[in-house]
Amino acid sequence: MLDDCKTIAVVGLSSDPGRPSYGVASYMRGRGYKVIPVNPNETEVFGDKAYASLAEVREKIDLVDIFRRPSEAGNAVDEAIVIGAKAVWLQEGVIDEAAARRAHDAGLLVVMDRCWLKEHARGAVSSKQ
Repeated sequence: MLDDCKTIAVVGLSSDPGRPSYGVASYMRGRGYKVIPVNPNETEVFGDKAYASLAEVREKIDLVDIFRRPSEAGNAVDEAIVIGAKAVWLQEGVIDEAAARRAHDAGLLVVMDRCWLKEHARGAVSSKQ
């Protein structure tokens, strides 16, 4: 999945270096991935424009990485389906079985309750349904 998905929208990306989303996205950028910040509370992150929603992003997004509360993750998953993303990644602690099922049924690859950075560092990423 991480070989095929080079443009990653990070939903919930914070400009605060102390936040997990910032650390993971920084790692992604350092590995050559294009990171698109999606957070209505930010104007820019890493010097890049932040978008309020996935629908506002005008370029093709391969993977949607979700750093939101489980109760809010489903909305991001539904947006990922609508925009035609290849995959959704719900970070550690972000568990929404119904949303994961919707994404899978729509043909997206799904990873849930796992850390992108840890999995990338291990080189052990597979689809989890």
